[in-house]
Amino acid sequence: MTSTLPPPENSGLRRARIAERTFRTDRWWLGPLVTTLGLAVFIVYATARVFQQDHYWVEQYHYLTPFYSPCLSASCAPGSAAFGTLPWAFPWFLPYALISLPFLLLFRFTCYYYRKAYYRSIWQSPTACAVREPHARYTGESRFPMIGQNLHRYFFYAAVLISLVNTYDAIIALGHGENGGFGIGIGNLVLVANVVLLWCYTLSCHSCRHAFGGRLNSFGRSPVRYWMWTRISRLNTRHMTFAWVTLGTLMFTDLYVALVSSGVITDLRIYN
Repeated sequence: MTSTLPPPENSGLRRARIAERTFRTDRWWLGPLVTTLGLAVFIVYATARVFQQDHYWVEQYHYLTPFYSPCLSASCAPGSAAFGTLPWAFPWFLPYALISLPFLLLFRFTCYYYRKAYYRSIWQSPTACAVREPHARYTGESRFPMIGQNLHRYFFYAAVLISLVNTYDAIIALGHGENGGFGIGIGNLVLVANVVLLWCYTLSCHSCRHAFGGRLNSFGRSPVRYWMWTRISRLNTRHMTFAWVTLGTLMFTDLYVALVSSGVITDLRIYN
């Protein structure tokens, strides 16, 4: 394997040049391809559902899809806006969850794992070891707009608040059974499972780990924070898994609520 390195004076500005397209003999392209397809499926589905503005609420059981929580438009279905609405109806190009969705998207977009995923698969920087890159220069995250990745820690705090809202949605739905009291249906299990996994993804975030233990000079003086930091560190090792699993659970939860809301399926009740 050979490569031609750039002159020393430009070593920080240019990539190592590989004459061949790749020296790999395995299917190195499979990982980037699957990653791109997986992200594309979620983006297409989520975009279509967010702007559909229908079949997001099941009044009988108080099921609200996370894509529409909190519902803020004055045209939200009665009962779906648990925290109230703004005084006007949104046009079709504004999602009902106008405040929460941008922060959730930015939280995921700036996530350390997702950066790795789309840098390698979509931006191809780098695609894989010993594979020629399409970029001659490398500036990392030092220029606009990529310098905005450093705001991830702030989007984390917003994601925590939104996760609390999703948790509230899942809990309050348990109080809307067939007879108006406590009840459990398949939809409740779906909502609760989705919330639990969203918390796993949010709390396994690198910024969360840093918030609890990253600035401590001595763990011995902060035993509680050290205990929390160790638990978060264990979750952190599965952050990539939770990143992908929650994309699936978000789509499944939304699809389930949409199918029940539209009357395609009936929610199976386990209790009451």
